[in-house]
Parts: sequence; C-alpha cells; structure tokens
Amino acid sequence: MNKRLLAALSLFVLALPSLASAQGVTSSADPRATEAGRQILHDGGTAADAAVAMVAVLTLVEPQSSGIGGGGFMVYHDAKDGSIATIDGRETAPAAAKPERFLGPDGKPRGYMDVIPGGLSVGVPGNVRLMEMAHRKWGKLEWKALFQPAIKLAEQGYQVTPALNQWLVQFEPVWKDFPDARAIYYVNGKPAPVGTTIRNPAYAAILRDIAARGPDAFYSGANARAISDAVTRAPRNATQLTLKDLAAYKAKERPAVCTTYRVYKLCGMGPPSSGATTVFGILGMLEAYDMKAMGKDNPMSWHLIAEAMQLAYADRSAYLGDADFVDVPVKGLLDKSYLAERRQLISPFGAAGRYAPGTPPGARPRDEAPPVKEQGTTHFVVVDQAGDVMSMTSTVESIFGSQLMANGYFLNNELTDFDLAPTKDGVPTQNRVEAGKRPLSSMSPTIVYGPDGKVVLAVGSAGGKRIIMHVTKTLIGVLDWGLDAKSAMELPNLFFGQQGVLIENNAAGQEIAAKMKPFGYSFTATDLGSKLNAVQRFGDGWQGAADPRGPGTSSVDGAPAQN
Repeated sequence: MNKRLLAALSLFVLALPSLASAQGVTSSADPRATEAGRQILHDGGTAADAAVAMVAVLTLVEPQSSGIGGGGFMVYHDAKDGSIATIDGRETAPAAAKPERFLGPDGKPRGYMDVIPGGLSVGVPGNVRLMEMAHRKWGKLEWKALFQPAIKLAEQGYQVTPALNQWLVQFEPVWKDFPDARAIYYVNGKPAPVGTTIRNPAYAAILRDIAARGPDAFYSGANARAISDAVTRAPRNATQLTLKDLAAYKAKERPAVCTTYRVYKLCGMGPPSSGATTVFGILGMLEAYDMKAMGKDNPMSWHLIAEAMQLAYADRSAYLGDADFVDVPVKGLLDKSYLAERRQLISPFGAAGRYAPGTPPGARPRDEAPPVKEQGTTHFVVVDQAGDVMSMTSTVESIFGSQLMANGYFLNNELTDFDLAPTKDGVPTQNRVEAGKRPLSSMSPTIVYGPDGKVVLAVGSAGGKRIIMHVTKTLIGVLDWGLDAKSAMELPNLFFGQQGVLIENNAAGQEIAAKMKPFGYSFTATDLGSKLNAVQRFGDGWQGAADPRGPGTSSVDGAPAQN
C-alpha cells in the first residue's frame, strides 16, 4: 500500500466518530481529566479505576467545581453480572450542626452569600471514601497507580483555562479574606491570567500520602487536622468541624432507583439525591404523549416538558431529603398511577400557572420548602474494555466551595444545600440541617438500558438545581427524538424561575420562545449554561460526547480526544 493511500486512510480514521468496542471511552468537563481516565484504561484499569484518577485530576484543574474536598454520587453498571449499583459520597453535617445554624440574631435566615464563605458551610468531605469503595468493588489496578496523573500535573504544572480565569477574576473581591487561595492562584497580586502555569506541591503531597497509606491519610492525621483547623480558624463564619467528624465519615452503597420509560429501563441515584425521582417523574408524566411524533421543533413538545418539569419540582421541594433522617416516598413518586394523576393537571392548551405538590402513595401531604440555590459541580462518564459503565457527578457546591483550602484543595460549602430556614409555617422541613445528615442534591448521574438489557447511554451534568433538566432534555433528545448524545446536549436548556419558564438564550431557544405565546405564558430567553457528559452505545461500539458549551472532551483509548 503506498504512502499517499496510507495517509488518506489515517485521515479518514481520525474523522470517524469517537467509537470504541474493546478500548473504552472517557468523557469529562476538562481534557486533562479525560486524558487521565483514558490513560488508566490504556493501562488495563476499569471504569472505577479511571473514575478515581479523574476525581484526583479534576480537583486540580477544575477547582471551582469539584474535588476531594467535596462529595459526589456514582452510578455503576457491572458488566460481569449486569448489576447496577450506586455509591453515596455526599458530605455530612458535623456534630455541631443544629437546625438553626443559618439563622441570624433576629431568628430569620441569613443571606445565602453571607453564610457561604468560611467555616459555617463546610460539610465532611465524602469523595475519597467514595473512591475507596468504588475501587474495592470494581477496581483492578493498584490504588497508588491511580493518583499518578494528578501528582504529575500538580508537580510539573498545568495551565489556567479561560473558565478558571473567569472565576478567579469574578471572585477577586471575596478572596481578600482567603490568603491560601491567593497564594496558589494569583500572580503578582492578581488572578492568574489564561495560560499561566500553576503548580500545587501541597496537593501533590497529600495525594502521595493518600496513594501510599490509603483513604485514612485523608480522614485522620495531619490532613484531618488541616481541614478542622481551616474551619475552626476560618477568617469568616468560623465554627467546629472535628477530627471525630472526619473519622466517622462513611460512603454508603444504596439501592439504585430505577424506572421504565417506553422500551427503556433507566437507573439513577436515590435520596439524598433528588435526581432520579425528579428526572423520572418528568419522564413518567410525558410517557403518555407521542413526543417522537411531535418532535424537537414543535412548541407543544416544549410546553409539555415545561409543565411536567414544574409539577415534578414541586414534589421534589415537598418530599425529598436524606432518607436516613426523613421518610421519602420514592416508590410513590415514581408510581405510574400517581404520575398519570399528575399528568391530568397538564392542559395541552395552556400553562397551569400554579404547581402544587401532590400526595404520592405512602406519603403525608406536605408543602414545598423554601428554594435553595445550587451551583458549581462537574460530571464525567467512563466505559471500560470489559463493558463496565460509570456515571459520576462530583461537587464542592458553589464556585470554589467555601473558599477555604486544606493542603491545596478547596473545601465544600455543601451545608448551604440544606434549607436555610429549618421550618415553614412552624413545621420542620425535610431538608433542614441536622448533625450527620446529608443535604439534598440535584445531581443526576443516570444509566439507560435498551430493550435487550444492554446499556445504551450514561449521562449526567453540572448546573446546580438545573442539572435535572439538563439530563432530562438530553434523555428526551436521545430516547424520543432519535438524536445522538451530543446533538441532544445541544438542544436548548430549560428551567423556571421568577420570570416564569426560562429557555437558553441561543438561536434555537429564541425560536422556541417566540412560538410559546399561544400557551398563555412566555418563555424567557436567558443564560442557562450546562456541562453535560455522556457515553452512548451504537451497535457494538461506544461514542463519547461532551457538552459543546464548555471545554469538555471525550476520548477513546488509542484515539485523539474530541469535543
């Protein structure tokens, strides 16, 4: 074969979609994390091994979103026996946390941005215990090998991205009180410009310790003292988070929450995540409509999605919380008859305008709790050579979490995901702060099975409370409208707020918004960014997809990364 033909064939192969059968695929919100996962797969690691490496790298290169100072949820398909499992690595409230934690001297909730910076918002981090459990259950490579990509980047340096620089500049006024953060991310007293090489030897050192001694190196000893000291001596909102709090933390394997949607089986994370119940509740209400026939360009499709969204979110606000502390009627929320009742509240002719929670089977009537803001977060997915599939969402909650650091990583502000007001109309809320409790989350890592019982899609997103809708519209795009995962991600994002229904302010969103007036309400076009990541099966191969709104990539072992 001549050289010209070989070159042409090489270009053809590089132009193919990111498909793999035996090699495995990774997808994340940062190309360096995507590459770390690909490297682990190339070395013979499993999807769980790759996940550990990706968490460690994301802590370093995407510090504004996630890390070992925060927590996460993992959904895992084990190809050996076809089982589905979930791991809850959500942060817990320390023993000192009381329901009135976020109330001011007047007995009213303090401002959200007033209680985030500093110690008051920090929960006991869960990601390292989650990583440990995943590796014990499904790992193959040595634990210490999984941290080498992150250690190398931390020691040799990595470049500041436009996204990181944007947040550094935006948080400059806040960081006047946080010298540890400035010491790493500032150059000549200012936020590091795009392209600046950042080195983080403190983070490399703690990773070396965790790699050598295991997760106890994080939850006890010098690192535990560093976390406790950061919270106790915080320049703002100092409070107690003790060595005992850290030593007591446990990740929990929980039953996956699964449902059917048309010919598919969908599985996700149960409480304290509201992801599965809310995503599946929306889909359950839409199941009776021929979404495929209506299509993605029909305003009726978006009207129905908007109405089902607001009804499902009303139930979320009323019933969801940490099931170890409060009764959450998961089965009732997904009951097909109950969702048929909720569907009757949707009129094809116009918006209801008011969306109260229902009473699912097995639940007492409840009112909605006050809204809680959520931000930050990252998502990544892996399929390995054996066919194991991993979907994980990780977070430090808000941008840079609490702004506090320990050994080169940011500590979360996850406790502000609890209700700031512990009661409504004198009745305790489901999601009030309590010692040892895990705050409600919108993280929605999801795995979808086809009619043949094989995984066809794994997906998740960042985006705070909007995560649920980013995942839902992507599922509808793939399962109803026949789009590939990347095209489904490109569909306009949808949410709601004080201005009514919100739709992403792009060409497609503006076009849909213009068509909604006959339904009696307007769709307001606004900024609704997302960071979706997915892997999708086509025949015997896999294709990765990353949200085109950000710098995320997908990669096949042995092939170049693709956005």
